[in-house]
Amino acid sequence: MKDPAAEIEQLREELRHHEHQYYVLDAPEITDGEYDALMRRLQALEAQHPGLLTPDSPTQRVGGKPREGFVKVLHSSSLLSLDNALNEAELRDFDRRVRDLLGGAEYRYVTELKLDGLSMAAHYGDGAFNQAITRGDGTVGEDVTENARTIRSLPLRVTSGFTAFEVRGETVMSRRAFERLNAEREEKGLSRFANPRNAAAGSLRLLEPQLTSERRLEFYTYFLLTDGRPAFESHWRSLEELRRMGFKVDPHSKICDTIDQVFELCNAWESKREDLPYDIDGVVVKVDSVEQQRQLGFTAKAPRWAIAYKYPARQATTTVEAIEVQVGRTGALTPVACLRSVEVGGVTVSRATLHNEDEIERLGLQVGDEVVVERSGDVIPKVVRVSSQGSYRKAFRLPAECPVCGSKVVREAGESASRCINANCPARLKESLLHFASRGVMNIDGLGEALVDQLVDRGTVRNVADLYDLKLADLLTLDRMGVKSAGNLIRNIDRSRQNPMPRVITALGIRFVGERTAVFLAEAFGNMDALEHASLEELQLAEEVGPKVAAAIVEYFGEPGNRQLVARLRQAGLQFVYASTRPQAGPLQGKTLVITGTLPTLSREQARQLIERAGGKVSNAISRKTSYVLVGEDAGSKLVKARDLGICTLTEDELRALLDVD
Repeated sequence: MKDPAAEIEQLREELRHHEHQYYVLDAPEITDGEYDALMRRLQALEAQHPGLLTPDSPTQRVGGKPREGFVKVLHSSSLLSLDNALNEAELRDFDRRVRDLLGGAEYRYVTELKLDGLSMAAHYGDGAFNQAITRGDGTVGEDVTENARTIRSLPLRVTSGFTAFEVRGETVMSRRAFERLNAEREEKGLSRFANPRNAAAGSLRLLEPQLTSERRLEFYTYFLLTDGRPAFESHWRSLEELRRMGFKVDPHSKICDTIDQVFELCNAWESKREDLPYDIDGVVVKVDSVEQQRQLGFTAKAPRWAIAYKYPARQATTTVEAIEVQVGRTGALTPVACLRSVEVGGVTVSRATLHNEDEIERLGLQVGDEVVVERSGDVIPKVVRVSSQGSYRKAFRLPAECPVCGSKVVREAGESASRCINANCPARLKESLLHFASRGVMNIDGLGEALVDQLVDRGTVRNVADLYDLKLADLLTLDRMGVKSAGNLIRNIDRSRQNPMPRVITALGIRFVGERTAVFLAEAFGNMDALEHASLEELQLAEEVGPKVAAAIVEYFGEPGNRQLVARLRQAGLQFVYASTRPQAGPLQGKTLVITGTLPTLSREQARQLIERAGGKVSNAISRKTSYVLVGEDAGSKLVKARDLGICTLTEDELRALLDVD
């Protein structure tokens, strides 16, 4: 009789081999039926011998339990964005800067297609995949480990010479998978995704890994790191090692000895990109030598040793047949051009944003005009210019009342957008509900887009506060809603009543008031009543609240419908009183610091946490109230302003000494 442990390990190795052949090399060696038979045999053996089950088994790609949300995680080192070159002159200017900074030393480039997806970092320990983090703001991302586990081209176990390592790359959805997904959504009466990038980003952040698995995402790697640094002294060597380890790497990456070769390659791919199975929007160019990368260094936002050569947006000419107005979650009224359908870069476009009245005036646009339309960044259609005036033109004016609820439309001095200020406006309601329920706000797990559509379309929820009146019977009438799911949602809604006051403030959807500002407002006023009745002057006494934010708060509470909403939320038992959690003592108690430049070892978020744990506050803007400016490399104008105002500056080492931390 065969040893179960040996058979299980043999089956795992076979399945990993065939996953690599199919999902990475696109060269399957067995049929789907044969693959499924191997998988079923492994599942049966693991069920019989649960002690032999391991997290890196091919059977563990899809977990059965939906996530409750996404945890924020600090990256091992910053995921910086790239500067762009939009033409040959800018690309050659990049090469000139590299040549000058390297002082005449020889160098070469590695080129890779710029895949249009979502950046992600995957971490491995002892050869096993253990964590995946989205790019986020480049310093802090979201833990999407369970969803990333479902990506078949991301190996769960690899053979390497490293105890621990990290790979960074792009999560993409192929055009074929994208079209299949949109066809399925149309059959279910759901809205289509705008493009593969949006579909990939949305799929990676779904709360149910099973659904992510069905989206057929792919992961292409382009960095191999240990301790947050390149694993080899050559970028090309890292790509070769990633291939050897079984990761998917852009098969079209290439070494170029001169900038002429780079430009020739960029031109060649511009004409061939429609033949690829996935979307690209340019070519990434990197200096190959890691030592030379170190010499070239970074600006505050991007490496000096890499650039993205971006292809020009795709354009076409068509006619504006009408202009409609959409109302977004914040109440902004956005004019949208209804176009005679035209193909732009392989996609049929019939609508394009006009942004606001100022943009329409700048374009000199009227209904009936012929216009040039482009997909900006190959994604969002927009009107670039009027190519010829129509024979029968009709001027457009934004309505004085909301086209959906009839409430007053306001446009603040100095702002380009006009807004409906009624938080209960039906046009705003769906987005308001999704914002209200999101993880960083009230964290109502289970209240997703499909469910919100049903609740609003059926009239079950006409106001955000209606969520707290929902009964089990209300939910059981909805499609695909069973007793268990309905019960879980009711419990999650009830649990949200305990969220602290800053989250409630954020949930109201007041313009310019995000999570950070909401905490400052709660700290300053202590309860919702005081905030609701605060004057412009009183509001501006709160930390980081200037005239613009203060005016938005006064405007919000000045709308009767919004005050009614707040009253109902109070009746529902939400937390309208705040007990401060800020440390009451510490070496920085009562001090306000501004961080500028790139610190040697600390990220911005890590520095902020150190300061706040010591009782200090971190502000984004320098004023006479600023106590210290924490200065890093490439500090820029903030350092100049600090010196002009006579404000003390600190280095990272001086901050550590002040706080007595290593």
